[in-house]
Parts: sequence; structure tokens; C-alpha cells
Amino acid sequence: MNLTSDEEKLLSGEGGEGLQKAMEIIVSIGDINDAPRLIPVERVQISGVSYKTIGDAGLEFLQDLVGLGAKTSVYSTLNPAGIDLEQKNSDVPARFVEKQGEILRAYESLGATPSCTCTPYLAGNKPGFGEHIAFAESSAVAYANSALGARTNRESAITALASAITGKTPLYGLHLDENRGPTLKVNVNEQVKSAFDYSALGYYIGKHFDETPIFKGIQPGVEGLKALSAGLATGKVSLFHIEGVTPNTVGDVSSLETFEYTGAERKTVTEDLNTCDDPDILCIGCPHCTLAEIKQVIDANPKKEVWVYTSRAVQKQLGEKIKNPNIRLISDTCMVVQPLEEMGIGSLGTNSTKCAYYTRNLSGLDVKFDNMENLLKK
Repeated sequence: MNLTSDEEKLLSGEGGEGLQKAMEIIVSIGDINDAPRLIPVERVQISGVSYKTIGDAGLEFLQDLVGLGAKTSVYSTLNPAGIDLEQKNSDVPARFVEKQGEILRAYESLGATPSCTCTPYLAGNKPGFGEHIAFAESSAVAYANSALGARTNRESAITALASAITGKTPLYGLHLDENRGPTLKVNVNEQVKSAFDYSALGYYIGKHFDETPIFKGIQPGVEGLKALSAGLATGKVSLFHIEGVTPNTVGDVSSLETFEYTGAERKTVTEDLNTCDDPDILCIGCPHCTLAEIKQVIDANPKKEVWVYTSRAVQKQLGEKIKNPNIRLISDTCMVVQPLEEMGIGSLGTNSTKCAYYTRNLSGLDVKFDNMENLLKK
């Protein structure tokens, strides 16, 4: 890559060892992807926060960076941790809680904001149209690129952290105009209204197509866009377009390959993800719930235990105490990166394909995948 003289100095260590290490990572990624140069980023979302996902090796890496004097140089927020930071967590193994605390202290020493949410755009880290950013949370990548028109590649925990420290990212992939146009037209011929519907649609397309889709026939709000982003990101999709909804310019799509999405495709998703009928608990909030989604759970007055996951920022907006003892409101973490398998949970019900896929494959749990209304009335 063509580095500026200032970038060359940082790469050679003039800014300190921590910054040098981060520059080495960023430059290596740029070289691998034939990026011509580095560009500045406005903000960062860092994944790799839960002890469940990064373990002792990840903690050691973070502590090494702290020891080398590394500091974030742009606004940087964190993905969910493995515990709720304000609850007793008596059902979580003590060693896990201890290690999780060490990870968060390391990130705070580096200068990251411990927002601990997968929906940073609902918690103060919302990029503007055309803004170059470095996001590592896959669902937030798809949302930022698509619903907001920002520009980010699907960063790893390490590359996002390196961008947070350097304030740079390589110019390649979805930062470039030529890689942001649609390559597949999806006609949605099935009724798609709930988060469950959008999640299933995204999961099917993300699983079967390595393309940038443009959807016709849907009009999602924030909750639908969030669910669609997470479903698509469970596969390989980091950018999508919706006719009449998303802000990116798409041009003429008449010649694109077309796929017809119907009820038959949605049925295959439920068949693929369902492994039980009577789950131990219900888990709502993957990605983290909006205020409207929390109120929907409260209004349903569920008889079964429901764990509702949201950001600390959204939880503060609720302004009321939940009276139903079956509803447990949880922040700072999510069911995917919590050690549920070590907390006595063997199965869960969810309306999220991402939750269903990852809790089954990462935690070995059985899953009931259904829409929120059906789950809450049982």
C-alpha cells in the first residue's frame, strides 16, 4: 500500500509499540486485499468481548496491548459481554465472572466505551450516510451498510480493535462504490411483517446466496431491518438494499438474476432450526431489543420465563418497573455469548434465526424457533 509519511512513522514505532502493533495488523489486511491506501474511520464497534468467545488467549492479547500503551483514537464501543454488569450473576460460574471483569477492564484501559450491545446504532454509536467506519458485529455491519448507508467491511475482533487504535482502515471491499451495488433481485411473495418473518427471510437468503440482494415487496421499520440484518449476517451478506426503503443508490436492476421467496422457503427455515417443542426459557433480543419490542413482551404478560436482552441505553428508556416475575430484563450480554450451557439451560425458544443458529452450534442447546406472539402465549 501507499502509506503517508505519518503512517510510515507509526508503522516503524514512532507512536509507541501498541500503536505500531495495531498498524502492522491494519497494513497486513490492506496488503492481503490489495488496498491502495488507508482511510480514516469515524467510529468503531469491537467484537470479541465475552470470555466465552475469546477465552484466556484473547484476554492475554488485550492485556499485552494495554502493557504496550495502546489507546483508542476514535469513538469505539463494545459488543455484548458474557454477563449483565449490574446483576448478581449468581447462576454464572465464578471464574467466568472474574475473567469477564478482567476483559472489560482491559478494554476500558484501551479507551473503549463499555456499551456492551450488538445494536450500537440504538445506543449512541450511529454512523451517518457515507461515513467510513469499522464495525465487527456482523448484524450491525449489515444494518450500518444497508439501513444507514455507512461504509464498513465485516471486521474481525482484532481488525476492528486495530482500527480503533489507529483510526484507520484499508480502502477495499464495501468502502468502494463498485462493490456496493445489488447483484441479486429478491421478490418477496410471502407476507413478511414480524421480526420473525424478516429474520427467516434474511437467514434463507444469507444461507443460499453469496450476493448483495435487493428486496422487493417489503417495507420494514427499525425492528424489521434489525432482524433482516441479523438473519442475512448469519450467512455471508453484509449489505442489502430494499426498494423504496434503504438510502443507497442502486441504479438499473432489471437484468439481475431474480429469486422468488415464498412460504415454502420460510418453512424450510423453521424446519432447519427447530429441535424442540417445550424449551426451558424464552430468549428475546437477538439483536438487542428496541423499546417497542420490550413493551410487546410486557403487554403479552407471559406465563413462561422470558429473558429479554437489550442495551443499557434502551433499558434506561423504559421508565417503569416490570411487575411480571416471569420477565427478566438483561443488559450488557446476550444469549449467544452467555455461558447458558453452564447455567443449567438446555433449551430455549426464540424468534431470531441468529440466536437459534448460534446457540445450537456454539452452546449445544435445543431450540424452538417461532414468532414472538406464539412463544409468549404458551
